[in-house]
Amino acid sequence: MPVHVLLFDAGSDAEGIHSLEVNGTTLVLLFEDPDDAERYAGLLEAQDFPTPSVEAISREEIELFCTQAGYQAQFVPAGFLPQSAEDRLLIAPPERNMDVSTWKEELQAQAGGLAPEPGLGPEPGERDAGGANAELEAFRRRLEGML
Repeated sequence: MPVHVLLFDAGSDAEGIHSLEVNGTTLVLLFEDPDDAERYAGLLEAQDFPTPSVEAISREEIELFCTQAGYQAQFVPAGFLPQSAEDRLLIAPPERNMDVSTWKEELQAQAGGLAPEPGLGPEPGERDAGGANAELEAFRRRLEGML
């Protein structure tokens, strides 16, 4: 079953996925209805957030990505009605977003072998798992930095 996610610079080396930080958990929204995803993207754009594109993707594929990246996939069914303040974040972005004006430059600097920006690499004392796990962790932190 396809779901719809919000991607920034889809298909490029600087591709990123929209996520939310809620109570210490990083959520990736999986919209059942593409119109809901388009509306959410429009609300982000109205807040001067970079304009995301709505992309259809297999629900199983994105849930696997989220699991591997340490994110939680949050399904938003068509016609969803929020029951709490946290639920409202599933249909409208928070009023205050993190600064993402330099996320492309930070990603390009890291890809070019330059020193990463503070907060985007492994935390002090964190064990480097090496190889793909370290790359996945660095990618996860870059996506979190976009919030």
